Amino acid sequence: MAEQKWYIHPVIAVGVLMNIFVMGLALAFSHDHDAMWRLLVEDGIVEWMQFLCFTLLSALLGFLAVEQWQREPKINLQLAAFVFLSALVGLAALEEISWFQRVLHIIPPDFFVQNNRQGETNLHNLALGKSSLHKAVLLKVIVIVGLTHTIFLPLLARKRPAIRTFVEKFGLYLPPVWPSLIYVGLVILSNVVVDHPRKGELGEVFGAVHYLTTVVAAYFFGVNYGKPPVFAPSRDSRNIATLFCLVLVFMLLIGWMLSAGAGAGAYIASHPGFGAE
Repeated sequence: MAEQKWYIHPVIAVGVLMNIFVMGLALAFSHDHDAMWRLLVEDGIVEWMQFLCFTLLSALLGFLAVEQWQREPKINLQLAAFVFLSALVGLAALEEISWFQRVLHIIPPDFFVQNNRQGETNLHNLALGKSSLHKAVLLKVIVIVGLTHTIFLPLLARKRPAIRTFVEKFGLYLPPVWPSLIYVGLVILSNVVVDHPRKGELGEVFGAVHYLTTVVAAYFFGVNYGKPPVFAPSRDSRNIATLFCLVLVFMLLIGWMLSAGAGAGAYIASHPGFGAE
């Protein structure tokens, strides 16, 4: 069903509130140099939250692929979309923490030491001219695709429902408009009011939370989605949605704990002058 009142579904509502909470942390820490670095540093709260969101989303998309195969055991666009997106998001999760390089204290191969702008074992920070692959190419693609998927197509679909039907034929979905507007608004706000060299991490975590919650709401509970969801509307589906909301809040707590342990805390302890410049 194409659900217009997105705010009545707890999964999306909690996702919006979590993003607002993170934005509130950034504003609260804006005058505290050390606290801001703990929030945005490599393996900090925001980065671990991105990893957890992407990892869970990849697993859920994989589950949807299996569910789709069980319902209809043949290769089609829906199955291909779930498999591709699961792999893509899983790659993003591993790239986010440099394939566990810092957690496991792995020395990067010579190729990455020489060609990665941050000396990390990942692809998105590979040098590309005077910039990195992420800034020169990936960021522009993400902005164009993100705005098209979250804003332009959902707005057009309100007047022309055939657009939603066309998108769903490819195994995709369109998120509700208002959560998307809030997400984009938070990204813009973070870039305007936050003065920090790593403020772009805020936009990335906003996107991770937004896509995790809207994917779950669409495919699992049928919010703003025309095909049959995994869970038909019932008391059990509402209970499952509530439990998922608890998982979201727990993920934020785990991200905070990881950043204080093997993540940002260890990084800061080994770099006493970090961020001084």
